[in-house]
Amino acid sequence: MAKLLVKLQRYFRRKPVRFFTLLALYLAAGSLVFLHSGFAGEPTVTGSQRGPGASEGPGLPYLGVMQLSRGFKAAATMPEAGRRHGPWFKSTSKELAERGKAGDYGSSRSRAFRGRNGREKEEDRARYIGCYVDNTRRRTLRGVSFFDYKKMTVFRCQDNCAERGYLYAGLEFGAECYCGHKVQASNASESECNMACKGERSNTCGGVNRLSIYRLELAQESARRYGSAIFRGCFRRPDNMSIALPVSQLMLNMSVDKCVDFCTEKEYPLSALAGTACHCGFPTTLFTLHEREDEQLCAQKCAGEEFESCGTAEYLLVYQTQVQDNRCMDRRFLPTRAKQLVALASFPGAGNTWARHLIELATGFYTGSYYFDGSLYNKGFKGERDHWRSGRTICIKTHESGQKEIESFDSAILLIRNPYKALMAEFNRKYGGHIGFAAHAHWKGKEWPEFVANYAPWWATHTLDWLRYGKKVLVVHFEDLKRDLFVQLQRMVGLLGIAACQDRLLCVEGQKDGNFKRSGLRKLEYDPYTPEMRKMISGYIKTVDTALKLRNLSGVPDDYYPR
Repeated sequence: MAKLLVKLQRYFRRKPVRFFTLLALYLAAGSLVFLHSGFAGEPTVTGSQRGPGASEGPGLPYLGVMQLSRGFKAAATMPEAGRRHGPWFKSTSKELAERGKAGDYGSSRSRAFRGRNGREKEEDRARYIGCYVDNTRRRTLRGVSFFDYKKMTVFRCQDNCAERGYLYAGLEFGAECYCGHKVQASNASESECNMACKGERSNTCGGVNRLSIYRLELAQESARRYGSAIFRGCFRRPDNMSIALPVSQLMLNMSVDKCVDFCTEKEYPLSALAGTACHCGFPTTLFTLHEREDEQLCAQKCAGEEFESCGTAEYLLVYQTQVQDNRCMDRRFLPTRAKQLVALASFPGAGNTWARHLIELATGFYTGSYYFDGSLYNKGFKGERDHWRSGRTICIKTHESGQKEIESFDSAILLIRNPYKALMAEFNRKYGGHIGFAAHAHWKGKEWPEFVANYAPWWATHTLDWLRYGKKVLVVHFEDLKRDLFVQLQRMVGLLGIAACQDRLLCVEGQKDGNFKRSGLRKLEYDPYTPEMRKMISGYIKTVDTALKLRNLSGVPDDYYPR
């Protein structure tokens, strides 16, 4: 026996490859034996675990969830972990326990096995109802929408729509989510919903102009609220009520909720209360919502809610519902190459991304960028990927301030913001992202003083350079744009050579915030500017103010100076 072992040892020394091959085969065989011991006979499928299409074909077992035994049984009976279930799921503790015994219904592997038909039974949070046609000019689901070209998943879309009280969630183009209370389109073939979700390749998220739609199963009827309606104010009754607000309903037991719910069901973004009458419509030139009246004129108690006001026959109390006004939501690239390059120039933190959002809604065309920001592209700014000279976008975002860069543009919209606010906004973006906030340690550390010392002079030179080298410059103050969006946006669209549609601009007013607005909830409890910083910045403000007035332009707004 010893001689045999010595011979084997010498043999494998001369041919080590054969030794390692034999070792690998030995380990593989051991693994197969171990795996085989984990199963007790054939995998079995309980009746409750079969997918909806399990009985459609004879002899085709449903492979979605398998009952395992022995070594795997304990793991299979553990409750589902890592998945988030909102209060709007119709799931009892008993159902959750049963689901836990069956394993993880939401795993990528089980979804892949179940296929598209299995989505109808995937948990109780939502029911897949089919693939539907969509139209960019008249959406199938007309509630809120959001895009994420990197991380969109079915659950994320359902969750966002459910939290806002919508009944349906639809996914399109692999990355777009639409919410609504009604499905207003015809069915399409399931094969046309063929695009994988950007954040979850195992699931389908619609197709090109095709929506994968789910009906959200809400936990209780009270959850079927339409989110928080936005109060717009008290307004005088329009002259031609039947045209300005085309849908109305008499409500003897009137309340704000009832009128908002009625207009939401009718798919209108405006709900106007006039005593016992509820009117619905869109903001139009007949009813612009620009001339607010004293709220006391609308202070008549609701018949159905004594602590609320419901307006009068002459003065309407107006709320904005959760229905999205889609008259300004379609966007595309320019059909022909632009003959001129128009810059949307600003100092960082001056609201350039917000201005791009407004311009895209107002014109219907994508804006481009001198740079490439993947996070902006993923949130729907599709012109971000185009080269800035492509000529396919309506204007180009830029923070550049050199002579050569400025002279490469034929005209420009120059957006100027209060430097105190712009510096803080850019500092937050630099250390917290587009809608995040810098940490307390950054404000108190050396980062903030160094940032102000470097960026404050740039705020002034940026404006001075564009005034000096720009060929045709339209100056827009960020504060004026916030205060009077309709008029300022009309000026901006005019420079871009687009005939401004007033109804479209009114639509923009109702969708003005976009996805890149900081909440404003997290504000510093102290003034981060030292007296030395304020003295320096005040000098730059005076320099810019003088330069604007020398060109017969209005100087900086008064609120630049109080510090």
